[in-house]
Amino acid sequence: MGGSGSKTKGVWPFSNSGAGGEAPGEVNEQCLARLRGSKNATPFVFTRRSSLYFDEDGDLAHEFYEETVVTKNGRKKAKLKRIQKNLIPQGIIQLDHPRIRVDFPVILCEI
Repeated sequence: MGGSGSKTKGVWPFSNSGAGGEAPGEVNEQCLARLRGSKNATPFVFTRRSSLYFDEDGDLAHEFYEETVVTKNGRKKAKLKRIQKNLIPQGIIQLDHPRIRVDFPVILCEI
């Protein structure tokens, strides 16, 4: 049974290719060059899409509810109805400090 993975080596920057007399902890310059050549993007994220919305009044929140009064058997009961129409997304926002991309191929640890 074969897998569908790639047979090429050296995509990860700190993986040992097995060639040469390098120690397992050393960084292979060829691997780093391949990483730089394949992705010219920075490992940091400076903006993100906001999950907040504006309503018709200009209020900003994740969710909006409207209180409605329902009369059943002569009794009044208040219910909350979620508003999903006429909401405008906040859009792209700047982050206070840069964050590392989720798909950055290096494991970070404190030694």
